[in-house]
Amino acid sequence: MPQFILNELRAFMDDRESVTIKVSTLDTFEFKEYGKQFCLKGRGPVIDACSNFFMRAITLCDNSSTTSCTSGLVNRTINMASSMQRLCRYGIRLLPAVSTSSQYLSRSFGVSSIKNASTYKAAVLQEFGQDLVMQDLKRKAIKQGQVRVAVHSCGVNASDLLMMENKYDQEFKLPFVPGFEICGEVIEIGEGVQNVAIGSRVIGINKETLGGFAEECVVSQQDVWMVDHAVGFDTGAALVDAYATSLIGLQRRAGVQENSTVLITAAAGGLGLAAVDLAANVYKAKVIGVCGTEDKADLVRKKGAWSALKYNKKHILAKVNEVTNGKGVDIIFDAVGGDVFNDCLHCVAHEGSVIVAGFASRVIPHIETSQLLPKAVSLIGLSLTHYRDANNTVYRQVVEDVIDMHEMGLIKPHISALFKLEDCKSAFTFMTERMSTGKVVLEIQ
Repeated sequence: MPQFILNELRAFMDDRESVTIKVSTLDTFEFKEYGKQFCLKGRGPVIDACSNFFMRAITLCDNSSTTSCTSGLVNRTINMASSMQRLCRYGIRLLPAVSTSSQYLSRSFGVSSIKNASTYKAAVLQEFGQDLVMQDLKRKAIKQGQVRVAVHSCGVNASDLLMMENKYDQEFKLPFVPGFEICGEVIEIGEGVQNVAIGSRVIGINKETLGGFAEECVVSQQDVWMVDHAVGFDTGAALVDAYATSLIGLQRRAGVQENSTVLITAAAGGLGLAAVDLAANVYKAKVIGVCGTEDKADLVRKKGAWSALKYNKKHILAKVNEVTNGKGVDIIFDAVGGDVFNDCLHCVAHEGSVIVAGFASRVIPHIETSQLLPKAVSLIGLSLTHYRDANNTVYRQVVEDVIDMHEMGLIKPHISALFKLEDCKSAFTFMTERMSTGKVVLEIQ
């Protein structure tokens, strides 16, 4: 274990018997106990817990209205957190002070055991509309600016199903490996790559070339982000696409703020539930969620929605009038399209915003522009992929913001089911039969 970490922690521990941060809304954290665990054990999970703990302490100490910090605590905490955060972010493999199995190290901090393999397993689409076929593919050399990632988990999205049926707005040349939302470890970097290192835990959005339903995937460096080793692979594969899309729509385009009223359709889906989480728990908006069943509505309420209900035009309008005193909602976040879009349009307030985030119904609504005039409504289109090409700075930053929010404990993706790569057909069935809520994830290795 790097000596400077131990020296800094021991100096911190020697300064006082016990140092605490007392926060009005949270339990009391004790630095001493975390420090003891770190020094004596030195295991990956303890390091991860300490890193998140100290970074959270900084946030709490900076908020003087709710926090009382012991004198001298902040500077030393920042030094500790900074060192530990660098270690976790850059994937440096810490040598444990006690014996740890090689399997554990590979899963937690080490580079994947497949780094030297010449082939890898993948689920390949040979014909549109057919099942995926498990194959051994030959590894290809990476190019400048590319990163090879050992994929541990990959999110399954509705767009994956559309691509496999050749109904997506972009056609891919057969054969190809679907899947674009990955989380894993970097096992090789191309020339010129500077934002990740070998061994880093990363999240990737590979919509350009796909390849996520496989043991490894090659991604452009502009489409990968490092995350703490404390972030689980399954969580990482369920996080950024839905949350980054929702964040751009709600915050950047529609200007959501505290006490805004937000109506979210398909609220129990991957995109909808992310929008609920952000609007309700980060921006403290008053959210009304619309979904297909009462069980799903219950999930949406637990995620933070002020109200959630099954889709019914009259009931939605009545609930909106009740919550807003007849004024209508400030923001509509629609990921359904079709009749749901047209029905919800009647619920928007004067100078409200309507975000078009997707078409789960596979029916693109037709709207006359004259419908927007009476209430001075803003109609907002939304595509994360478009930002990648048109404003890459925003694209990169919004994903960083989502990762930071998760690491601070502000948001958490909901995963309704995990499937093995070999059982990907069951994952697709689970989604098409509308059994899923939030995200579905494939565990690759």
